[in-house]
Amino acid sequence: MTEPRDHPFVTAVKPLVDAMGGELLSPQEADGDDVVLAWEGEDVLAVRLPQLADSLDRILAALERKHGRPLSELDRKAKQEVVRILEGRGAFSVRHGVETVAGALGVSRFTVYNYLNRENAAKGE
Repeated sequence: MTEPRDHPFVTAVKPLVDAMGGELLSPQEADGDDVVLAWEGEDVLAVRLPQLADSLDRILAALERKHGRPLSELDRKAKQEVVRILEGRGAFSVRHGVETVAGALGVSRFTVYNYLNRENAAKGE
C-alpha cells in the first residue's frame, strides 16, 4: 500500500488545501473539527481548516499578489473591486474584518463602509 502522502487522492487535493490555508493530517490525527476524507471506502487523510481570521489574511495576501503591489497602492476603483470580492468571500463576517481590510487598503473604516453601501445600492437597482 502507498504511504498516505503519496496517495493519488492526497496529491489531487493538496493544492486546494494549500490554497485554503488548510493542513493535511493523517486520519488518526483528526480532531472533532477536522474533515476526514475517504477514497474507495478507506480514510486517506484529514484536513484541518484554517480559522476565519487566518483566511482573511490569506485572501488579502492573494489579492496583493494578483495586483502585483500592496493593496494600499491601488486606485479607488480597484479598492472598490477588492471590497466587492472580499464581501463575496465573507470577509466582513469575521470579527474586525472591516478594520483589517481598511488597514490593508490604507483607508478608513468609514471608506470601507461607503464602498460596501455603494455596492449594495448598485445590487438593489
